[in-house]
Amino acid sequence: MKNLRIIFMGTPEFAVPSLEILLQNQYNIVAVMTAPDKPAGRGKKLRQSAIKECALKHNIPILQPTNLKSPEFLEELRSYQANLQVVVAFRMLPELVWDMPQIGTFNLHASFLPDYRGAAPINWAIMNGEKETGITTFFLQHQIDTGEIILQKKEPITHEDTVGTLYERLRQKGAKLVLETCQIIESENYQTFPQQVTPENLAKKAPKIFRETCEINFDQPAEKVRDFIRGLSPYPVAWTTLQDKICKIYAVKATQQPSDKQAGSWETDNKTFLRFYTSDGFVEIETLQWQGRKRLSIQDFLRGAKLNPNS
Repeated sequence: MKNLRIIFMGTPEFAVPSLEILLQNQYNIVAVMTAPDKPAGRGKKLRQSAIKECALKHNIPILQPTNLKSPEFLEELRSYQANLQVVVAFRMLPELVWDMPQIGTFNLHASFLPDYRGAAPINWAIMNGEKETGITTFFLQHQIDTGEIILQKKEPITHEDTVGTLYERLRQKGAKLVLETCQIIESENYQTFPQQVTPENLAKKAPKIFRETCEINFDQPAEKVRDFIRGLSPYPVAWTTLQDKICKIYAVKATQQPSDKQAGSWETDNKTFLRFYTSDGFVEIETLQWQGRKRLSIQDFLRGAKLNPNS
């Protein structure tokens, strides 16, 4: 049984349960590495990452390098004499870092690899209408998300899931998988296996999402539009324009119904419904946020907004 000395690397809330479960199980976390504090909010005050807050609570040494290749940082990293590094939702690492520990560096990825390699696997799985996804731990190597798999588990995606609900399930189940991975590494009784790559799963990509990625294309089937919206809800949020204003859309109901209406056109009774037409029907808006207003249910929104579909 190895005496594991672990450096944990992560930044957002997704990583916190993984760090906490290792601490609860008495693993020796010799240091935590996270992103530098960033200005946030109207006052631009420096905000600590969720992982930094967790590390401070447990009095764990914290590394916040701006240059992962600087000799000073590499020397400091080496000084902790870690034999394993655990990565959950952190930035891309140079080989000088991931190859440093004797055992290696493993990463938790929120998909059933090799499906959805990339920065936003939870979003893209829902946006593409998948019925299941998964979580994977794997050892890092040169190309991103391509290393030998240690453990994997599948996770169903329900018809009602949003990125918010699936994110919460996967961060909790991912933490358990991180613990299991450390346990089998500690036991030295495990085998890794290469990713089974096919043209089909290589086509399932999960690139970083930008604002322009989130614009809704109504010239698609209603269910496809609905999947796109729930795959971006509650963050970063799908949007369209409504009377020349940006309208963020959080939830819709899809209906297949042949129509002579042009895809992208919309109608409302200004009381109970607002619908956008698609290639095979329409989506009825349930929750939205019009530019300059709060996020509201459609009924509350229509009480205060008089819309003119002919405008």
